[in-house]
Amino acid sequence: MPFSVAKELPAEQARNSTDRSVESKAKAPVRKLSVFEFRRSMSFGAKLGLGLAAWGLFVLSWHLFSVSGLADPTLFPSPARVLEAWILLFAEKDFALDVAQSLKRIFSSFGIALAIALPLGIMMGVFTPVGSFFNALVSPFRYLPAPSFVPLLLMWLGTGEEQKVALLVIGVVFFLTTLFMDNTRAVPMELVESSRTLGVKKLNVVWRVVLPSALPSYVDTARQMLAVSWTYLVIAEIVAATDGIGAMMMRAKRFVQVDSIMAGILTIGLLGLLSDLLIRLIYRASFRYLKH
Repeated sequence: MPFSVAKELPAEQARNSTDRSVESKAKAPVRKLSVFEFRRSMSFGAKLGLGLAAWGLFVLSWHLFSVSGLADPTLFPSPARVLEAWILLFAEKDFALDVAQSLKRIFSSFGIALAIALPLGIMMGVFTPVGSFFNALVSPFRYLPAPSFVPLLLMWLGTGEEQKVALLVIGVVFFLTTLFMDNTRAVPMELVESSRTLGVKKLNVVWRVVLPSALPSYVDTARQMLAVSWTYLVIAEIVAATDGIGAMMMRAKRFVQVDSIMAGILTIGLLGLLSDLLIRLIYRASFRYLKH
């Protein structure tokens, strides 16, 4: 066989192989993504659209049930009536002051809980003897319902602001401590051992290795537990309270103003959602190196 023909054959075979590969790919069926695809990636617009659709369906179902005659309109007002009551609360009944007072209680109590739980959780997660000692006390208290402390707090602290803040602190501080401990223990031991090999002192390891590594987890834990703090707000404000969202709802109960009570519930939900979004934004801005 001439040398030139022998040289051209492999090139021709390669071209034929490439053509067959392209043709087979073209004939291969396109795999359609299912709605229930495992961890399917979606654009922000698609997620927003689905979220709005869910809320639209919720409000529509609420409206249809309220006008269907199946429920007393006084006890189950329509979304339009609740919206009117919500506007009236802000316009004529100083509801903005109640909201401001509730926000003050939530964030002051949560700040106190963080100041207690974060250093304690770090120490429990880093040093096993410390964890064994305090965990025996902290873990059982997680199972005690915070409202059960109301009678004691009323006797110890009276009916003032201290009692309400203390109840909100008790509602989250034990969970925060345990979760911060778990976040600390999740730091890879390789990082700690490497720093100790390089001669870093124990406290510097905590400050320069453990804390930066676990900080994103701390922030995310605080975000989730802030939602729990909101759930205790009404309980804290229904006992001898003169202001706050819970106090407004108790006043509305006396006059069977269910639309105002629902407006208060929706206000708490909206404030909780906004606080959650705020911490999410802080998280994304502070930890850009993480995959979100």
